[in-house]
Amino acid sequence: MRKKKETPDSVEKESVNEKKEECTTPSGETSEQPQDENEKKSGLTEEDFMKILAESQDRYLRLSAEFDNYRKRTLREKMELSKTAGEEILAGFLPLMDDFDRAQKAMHESADVNAILEGIDLIHKKMSEFLSRKGVKEIPAMGESFNTDLHEAVTTIPAPDKSLKGKVADVIQKGYTLHEKVIRFAKVVIGE
Repeated sequence: MRKKKETPDSVEKESVNEKKEECTTPSGETSEQPQDENEKKSGLTEEDFMKILAESQDRYLRLSAEFDNYRKRTLREKMELSKTAGEEILAGFLPLMDDFDRAQKAMHESADVNAILEGIDLIHKKMSEFLSRKGVKEIPAMGESFNTDLHEAVTTIPAPDKSLKGKVADVIQKGYTLHEKVIRFAKVVIGE
């Protein structure tokens, strides 16, 4: 027997034939079915598939555009909110500004120092009440133990009394919290 010369074409044909044999069903039929039979089984033609694909793409584009519009709208609303967020607080300060204007006018026209002091004390009280209504509270500092979460040490001095050692001996600038969050630390002097 003479051996056949193997050419790339003959090897390819043999591998294709082997694959066809592997794909046969127990009854001897191949698993490949004509396209017409597939169309008959699913009941859809290529045109139907194209229509479904076009509808899906259209829905996707519309949903994408809707989401993009939603994102832009919420971004615009956030920007507007940030611009007008302090409006209520600033409107609350306007009556206090009016009181300061009246006090300043009274200081220039009046010689009664006690009346001016009383007016300024009233303005201070009104401002403190306004801030407390908005959730702003003063951080207690004088005589308290030094707390790095609430106080900022500016300097230290020798404690005039042993009871002030490690405690706040003087307050340079008051600190404040807004709803339990520190918005300004109290600047203090610590006794050593």
